[in-house]
Amino acid sequence: MLCPRFLKSAVSFTYRKFSMGQISQQGKVPDMAEGNFRNRLREIVGASTNWQDHQQVLAERASLSQYLAQSQDQLPAKRMKDSMIEAHLPLGSQPALREKYLNSHNSVRFGRILEDLDFLGVLICYSHTWNEELQRSPLSIVTALVDQIDMRQNIIFPDCDIKFTGHVTWVGKTSIEATMHMSQYQDGAYTDVLDATFVMVARDPENKRAAFVNPLKLEGPEEEAIFHQGEVNKTRRVELSTASLLKVAPTAEERTLVHNLFLNTLDTRRMSFRGRILPPNSVWMEDAKLKGLEICHPEERNIFNRIFGGFLMRKAYELGRANACAFAGCRPTVVAVDDILFRKPVEIGSLLLLSSQVCYTEGMYVQVRVHSEVLDPLTQQHNTTNVFHFTFRLEKDVPAVVPQSYGESMLYLDGKRHFDGTMRNHC
Repeated sequence: MLCPRFLKSAVSFTYRKFSMGQISQQGKVPDMAEGNFRNRLREIVGASTNWQDHQQVLAERASLSQYLAQSQDQLPAKRMKDSMIEAHLPLGSQPALREKYLNSHNSVRFGRILEDLDFLGVLICYSHTWNEELQRSPLSIVTALVDQIDMRQNIIFPDCDIKFTGHVTWVGKTSIEATMHMSQYQDGAYTDVLDATFVMVARDPENKRAAFVNPLKLEGPEEEAIFHQGEVNKTRRVELSTASLLKVAPTAEERTLVHNLFLNTLDTRRMSFRGRILPPNSVWMEDAKLKGLEICHPEERNIFNRIFGGFLMRKAYELGRANACAFAGCRPTVVAVDDILFRKPVEIGSLLLLSSQVCYTEGMYVQVRVHSEVLDPLTQQHNTTNVFHFTFRLEKDVPAVVPQSYGESMLYLDGKRHFDGTMRNHC
């Protein structure tokens, strides 16, 4: 069965194939494990491989603003198949690549897969907007949102080749939705592993203001259905933002849930609202946290000399997974990643503070929220950069997590909303 948001290879379209070893303008692509994707993106935008040259390169890119379209109508429409890419990660046929991807449980580090998906999503969008007449792209395309990553298989084997495929599935005036599919070669055939939807935004060469992208030319009812799903995704994101607990009060049903949680923690012997006791097989939310710190070095920069979004996702995922493991006392497997919003870029040299919180549990599932912010050590100012949401499945039933304050109750409800959304998608 075809994914409703994605054109699989069963369709008559052909992918631009990447052997993950070499990439050229003719369609041979880089090895994700060797960083060739990053080199290819540098070629597209004219970025330097030398950190010390970044100011000079930025000044040179500013001159590309003359090639920006003044309206979307000035740009030629592109087809979905114009952005189709197939890339291979040869973990099975090239054992030397495994070291970077291998974890201590003899599986693949999912954080590395997040990095690869981010690279691929950006490259797909550059393929959609590529102008053959220009030597370099005037656009700065950056990740705005990871809408959803749904796992189809719990285990990713470290000794089997991986295939990534993807293409543009929706465009706005300045934003692009890229949908990707990952599969792994086992027993003579490729098996589905995950589906991912990223939203990218186009900016001017200096990454200061929005820039127009090519419209999408739909060919046939299947592409129209895929594009319509992109519109549905956009509407859903707007509705979720509007109903955010940071903006509006919980629903009546949610208020009742929070009050019942509060009543279950009251010490009935004291007849006081201040007397709180922890119910059996429960953990206070305050005790379900794990924090980390990263110093952002130039090594982890993207082609625009800010910290690579895939690196941020990997670090947030690894902290969230560690928290789920410590909370449950057993190994977690990721079920879904959703609603990762890139609010602000992270500059080179920043102190990145990561805070993970188990905010909801149900049966064998744990919902973890990771909040990231940068600290300016000179001004002591904190700025939120990202919020990440991960759903994990454990090997056994886990304790209930219980909020004490109103703020924790909102985290609990927000976690429940994300968990319920994930479970609906997996039904």
